[in-house]
Amino acid sequence: MCGIVGYVGPKQATPILMEALRRMEYRGYDSAGIAVLNNGGIEIHKAAGKLSVLAGELEGREPVGTTGMGHTRWATHGAPTTVNAHPHLDQSGRIALIHNGIIENSTAIKKALLARGHVFLSETDTEVLAHLIGELYEGNLEEAVAAALRDVDGAYGIVVLSADEPGTLIAARNGSPIVLGLGEGENLVASDQSALLDHTRSVVYLDNGEMAVLSANSYRVRTLTTRQIDKPVNQIEWDLATIERGGFDHFMLKEIFEQPESIENTMRGHLLEETGNVRVYGLKLSDTDAKKVKRIIITACGTSWHSALIGKSMIEELARIPTDVEYASEFRYRNPIVDSETLVIAISQSGETADTLAALLEAKQRGARVLGLVNVVGSTISREVHGGMYLRCGPEIGVASTKAFTSQVVALAMVTLRFARLRTMSLLEGRRYIDALQQLPAQIQQVLDCAPEIEKLASRFDGATNALYLGRGVNFPVALEGALKLKEISYIHAEGYPAAEMKHGPIALIDENMPVVVVAPRDAVHGKIVSNIQEVRARGGKVIAIVNKNDEEISRLAEATFIVPETLDLLTPILTVIPLQLLSYYVAVNRGCNVDQPRNLAKSVTVE
Repeated sequence: MCGIVGYVGPKQATPILMEALRRMEYRGYDSAGIAVLNNGGIEIHKAAGKLSVLAGELEGREPVGTTGMGHTRWATHGAPTTVNAHPHLDQSGRIALIHNGIIENSTAIKKALLARGHVFLSETDTEVLAHLIGELYEGNLEEAVAAALRDVDGAYGIVVLSADEPGTLIAARNGSPIVLGLGEGENLVASDQSALLDHTRSVVYLDNGEMAVLSANSYRVRTLTTRQIDKPVNQIEWDLATIERGGFDHFMLKEIFEQPESIENTMRGHLLEETGNVRVYGLKLSDTDAKKVKRIIITACGTSWHSALIGKSMIEELARIPTDVEYASEFRYRNPIVDSETLVIAISQSGETADTLAALLEAKQRGARVLGLVNVVGSTISREVHGGMYLRCGPEIGVASTKAFTSQVVALAMVTLRFARLRTMSLLEGRRYIDALQQLPAQIQQVLDCAPEIEKLASRFDGATNALYLGRGVNFPVALEGALKLKEISYIHAEGYPAAEMKHGPIALIDENMPVVVVAPRDAVHGKIVSNIQEVRARGGKVIAIVNKNDEEISRLAEATFIVPETLDLLTPILTVIPLQLLSYYVAVNRGCNVDQPRNLAKSVTVE
């Protein structure tokens, strides 16, 4: 959510800022702006709406200057208007600020500043912080920023520049990501690695409570007091080609079709066929420590929460460890029962999800061991946990998560195997499990090869305003995920339910106009879901079923079916979710929706 970029060096800043903002459009935003130091002052341009609106306004009158910063805003304080867009100026108009996050005590600070004669133009908490920095400025921007941040509560990732200190950018973070990009005779700062790839692969990640001072030829990192910090320089592992569409109409479709490769990358180097086990050094969990785990809590948000539900079924079924799944946004507010024998697994594609980060920090404080399953190397969660796994499924640009979901489930399957082989699972069972995992990439490709069949099924949603997704057992979370995908990108209201729960309320909604998607592989509860389909049919509902080959019983009952290959029951979600991803995509395209950037949504939610 929100994009930050800053540049200082010998080149014209405006084209660099605009291109970097374009690379971060996938994060979700509703306004954009830039500030460039120009002729001894700060020239600001901003506009509500997409980046193309700002680009249109800049055409032919781009500000000239070699130091600047840009921002795409996802509205929190104040509506998504031009006046509320970033950057914001202080009272003097000589200091500019861009900001991700929320300043929780901004109301009190604003009241004090108003009493001292400050005049505010926007509704934002960001402008309050800009004015506070200006109030404290006495010729040293670095110290003014540090002093202001010591007085604020909340989350922030900021970049600040001053017309009185040209050639300098100040950046700081607390709970909202900031990464420095180190170039030759130029330096950058951003909220996302993708903004830096045109210029450098050498990066430094700021941690909470740290700030950086950048010029064209140098940088240094310090605390909000005075302590200087030596930070390691990391290398970004992927390149520009991986974040381009590669001939696909949308990033989401590209990422759906990348799943055979992405889950293979997630598994690579971890599976031990001979011993029927996995090797995951990143977990940093010895056999002795693993045997001490009495309870597991998985915490996540959104799509990651759905993968957590599947992980719960896997762990309890195969490793026999009691496992709870918690919404990260609720976890720390309900006094959870956590101790040293509790293992907490935090799941986040970006590794920056604010609620998930807060939940794992709460768990650590209460004495739990915390593992992370994240995709972005160097992300905050990956640095805060005791151990974990990188998904390594490649950058996910589409706001609606697809390949990260299947990689999360595969990662949870490997974590499950690690525990199960220590407790309950035999060598032969372990080998069978690994064999099934290894077959998944080819099986996913089989599903993708039949994508035109799903495209045809999408027409069954023409005119629909509601849809119901049903599943049982380990495929109930798949129903939730399928419904979420349809809601996210097509704006059709959809609900996922355990199929047996349908008759406890949702059955009242079923008529001939409501599509009902049923996830019904031939698993242990197959007979039960056949009965549920008959209940839908009796009310005139039109059933689209995800089935295995030669399922004649459901084929007779359903209006349409789509076949997925067979696998172990607990691994079926990795296959059954693929047609639901495709279905939501094609429905959204048919409705003319912005698939990659659905309204009101952000890729990485870095505020509560």
